[in-house]
Amino acid sequence: MLVECVANFSEGRRPDVVAAIVEAARGPAVQVLDASADQDHHRFVLTLAGEGEAVAASAFRAVAAAVARINLTQHRGTHPRIGAADVVPFVPLGNTPMSYCVGLAESVGERIGSELGVPVFLYGAAARRPMRRDLARVRRGEFEGLEARMREPSGAPDFGPRAPHPTAGAVAVGARPALVAFNAWLSTGDWAVADAVARAVRGSSGGLVGVKALAMDTATHGQMQVSMNLVDFRATSLPAALELVRREAARFGVTVTETEIVGMVPLAALLAAAQYYLQAHHFSAGQVLELGLLDWARLQPATGNPDTTETATRGPRG
Repeated sequence: MLVECVANFSEGRRPDVVAAIVEAARGPAVQVLDASADQDHHRFVLTLAGEGEAVAASAFRAVAAAVARINLTQHRGTHPRIGAADVVPFVPLGNTPMSYCVGLAESVGERIGSELGVPVFLYGAAARRPMRRDLARVRRGEFEGLEARMREPSGAPDFGPRAPHPTAGAVAVGARPALVAFNAWLSTGDWAVADAVARAVRGSSGGLVGVKALAMDTATHGQMQVSMNLVDFRATSLPAALELVRREAARFGVTVTETEIVGMVPLAALLAAAQYYLQAHHFSAGQVLELGLLDWARLQPATGNPDTTETATRGPRG
């Protein structure tokens, strides 16, 4: 079973800590695909992929390394967070069913709670309570409000102690489909403008389907940022989100100066962007040279002596 884990950690300013967490995650049958750190968000995203059980073990090691090195009582950043290891989602790849990733989330969550003493809230497809399907609701109040929230009748974690870890807080472990983390910088330092744009884009406030959006103060750029998660990039594409950000910003005389994709992105999202901006409505993955070469390579016999008849009909097109 092939899965991805896109773990988010509350550290983006100490390269040695980032490196230690990445190193802890390395292991057999797991590929570290990406580690993207951001100083303003004070956060980094670690993307792992491989065989499910191996990825689960890798994610646990990374969480343990973060718990040992990150003190949230001394942490300040622009991104919401409840834990040193803030979010650990498992994402099915290929033909892997979502139910398999739910099982991984449950087993890793139980280990984090019992072995590390950190409370765990299951979210997304792994949520055991309807209100916890939405990650934003799990993180409401952040680390600073976590102790009070956990004293409420509905605040009990799914695993681990009934109180936050004193320095590592809690962690949200879940299962979800692939998403796109997409940020747009605006030509303004006015937080109110960025907040108005984010509210116009955000699905929960009447904006675009499957889009989460927040205004972020990015001091290193000297500009405000609209930080987005496209949790359903097929319902709302990258171009649709970007064009609405541009249109709403223009109402205030503001432009989009730069964008970024954080971490890995599904090919389907990039194909949709190419189709939109190039007006190439029939452009498909079959026209991507590297994908054609990969498909051709998979057809080669293990002996290294290709069957010329098969490769001639299935190989890349010139």
